[in-house]
Amino acid sequence: MTAQSHSGHFVDIRNASKVFATPEGKSFKALDDLSLHVSDNEFVTLLGPSGCGKTTLLRTLSGLETLDQGEIRIDGREMAGIPPHRRPVNTVFQSYALFPHLTVDGNVGYSLDVSGVKRTERNRRIADALELVGLSGMGRRKPRQLSGGQQQRVALARAIIGNPKLLLLDEPLAALDRGLRQTMQIELKNIQNELGISFVFVTHDQEEALTMSDRIVVMNGGRIVQIGTPSEVYDHPHSEFVARFVGESNLFAGSLAQIGDGLVELTTGHGETIRLRQDADAPAGEQATALIRPERLYLHDGDEPGDASEWGRLSATLRQSVFLGTDYQLICDLPGGRSLKAFVRDTGRDSVSRLERGAPVTFRYPVSAPVLVDTETGP
Repeated sequence: MTAQSHSGHFVDIRNASKVFATPEGKSFKALDDLSLHVSDNEFVTLLGPSGCGKTTLLRTLSGLETLDQGEIRIDGREMAGIPPHRRPVNTVFQSYALFPHLTVDGNVGYSLDVSGVKRTERNRRIADALELVGLSGMGRRKPRQLSGGQQQRVALARAIIGNPKLLLLDEPLAALDRGLRQTMQIELKNIQNELGISFVFVTHDQEEALTMSDRIVVMNGGRIVQIGTPSEVYDHPHSEFVARFVGESNLFAGSLAQIGDGLVELTTGHGETIRLRQDADAPAGEQATALIRPERLYLHDGDEPGDASEWGRLSATLRQSVFLGTDYQLICDLPGGRSLKAFVRDTGRDSVSRLERGAPVTFRYPVSAPVLVDTETGP
């Protein structure tokens, strides 16, 4: 049984700050008083735009960067002054950095060779690592004889062969094509479950974050702006920034009015009325922003299913219909030059095929679909 930190978390980051000097003689705050914990056997994804601090945070965990302020504890041990090779951590980078002159076996077992592990034990551990990443039988190949996805698996096997307690992954799937990237997302999560260790994964790709994570940490400007499960972050973003960054979003700014029975109406400056269910009372005239995800909009066929009071409507003008394979994306125009996006399942292709560019279109949505978000866009 491993020791746990005093907080009960396997990784405990407290009040982490890091400032870099710029070539222009100014300073850039990459981490701004950031605190985060990671539980044992948890897959946590750091998600955010370029420059938000996610890679810097990963590098401080690995020991490749030092904090200006704050502390990091891993498995109950303070990491200040502990060099990278003495931390219970390994890292998989976007650049796989395989030795071209070594075989797959040689690359994967390199750290064991340096440590003087006996050949029998070395070979067993290499075989186990290659089997785990799906490369059994490829040990004698050189990196140039492997596909990009296979090279990525070699880098992963090399990282896990030393039995780290924490694996850090810095956008390791970015160089792969879409189909292989989607396959590796599932396989990485399966490997994490089989290893039973914590993963901290860095990406700016929302699909990767939603697919693999136990929790998503959304970052902006060196700070954490929201932490939650994939469904929490997607369905209930705390801010307009998160709503825009994670998934497609339709945002409506306006004033609120209570209409009774737990229902609220938000009226925009362009005349749209967004009906939503809100537990708390909404003071008349309060300014707010409502989010409706495109997949929660349905083509209106004239009849509301069930109680009509549980549905709202939006009218727009069709600009473009795009077939995505399993869905149609309808891009529409709202008054004031704003856009509205809706996803219609392929089962509704007959309804979509009747729509012409420039035609009026009406959508319905359940009143549970809109959510109010903070208009703050970040630090």
